[in-house]
Parts: sequence; C-alpha cells; structure tokens
Amino acid sequence: MFDLPLPIQPSPRPMGPGANGPTVAPDPSLPFELTRMHRTPAALMSGAAAPVVVERFATLADAMQGAFELAEHNGSDAAPQLLAILDYDQRLVLAGAASDCAVAWCHPVTSAAEARGVVTEASQLRAQAGRAATWGEPDLAAQLRHRADLLDARLVDPLWRAFAAWALQVAA
Repeated sequence: MFDLPLPIQPSPRPMGPGANGPTVAPDPSLPFELTRMHRTPAALMSGAAAPVVVERFATLADAMQGAFELAEHNGSDAAPQLLAILDYDQRLVLAGAASDCAVAWCHPVTSAAEARGVVTEASQLRAQAGRAATWGEPDLAAQLRHRADLLDARLVDPLWRAFAAWALQVAA
C-alpha cells in the first residue's frame, strides 16, 4: 500500500508557518497545493475540517518534495499526519501519511470498482471506530479512523490515477 520515501534533500526555503513568525501566503497561481488535514475536535464537530494549505507548487514533483521537507520539519516524535496534494480544481492528486521524517504515499485505486471497495472498507472501519469509542476505547477508535483515512487517501481523482501511479513508480 505504501512506497518507500525518497531521500530528503535540504531545501533553501522554509516549509509551512514559522514558529512565531507570520505565515507567508502561497502563490494562488501555482497548480499544486500541499495540504494537511485539519483534525481538531472543534473543526470535526462543526463540519469545517477542510484541509489546511501548507504551500503551493508548480509541479507534482516539487509538491512531493515539499511533503518530505514538511515531514522532516515535524520531527520523528510527531504524530503521523495525513498530507494531500490537490490540483488547481481541488481534485486529489496524491496523498500519504507523514511521520518519522518520511512520507508513505498511498497507491491510488486503479478502477471505479476498486474505489467502491475502498469506500466500503473505510465506512466499515469508521463504524467500528464509533463502536470502539462508545465502548470507552479511544485509542482503538483513533487507530481505526486513521486506517480509514489512509484508505480514503487512495481515492485519487480519476483524471490523476494513472499519472499518480506513474509518479510513485518513478519516485521508487
């Protein structure tokens, strides 16, 4: 399900918001945006859990490299976070989990039938997570939700499926 990450190359530009400095607005004319999930409880309950744009890039390769740099800046002790690369029309191009200074990209589904199966499995995992939370097992519920999110990360827009699979082969 995951590819091994490319070696992380140092970057002259800072990634994401600084510790105490202002956030630089990304250039809206660039076609690819690197996002991370906004998973605060308040955002989830309000339905405003839209992805947070970290930075925009001119190419998919640059966006993938930006994801590695973001993972490196998070450090090895940070909790895993889901990153997604969206195109100019907000279609999912590629997604993966960033942790331990690396990104594990999720392979995109190859067909509509496979996408339906992934949606079904993710829904079942979320139902199990709901039951686990009801039974007082918050850690198990979080693990199940994370697995469901990783499955959802495979639901690349049909326009980008073949290209994303090819990009992962080249990156490997």
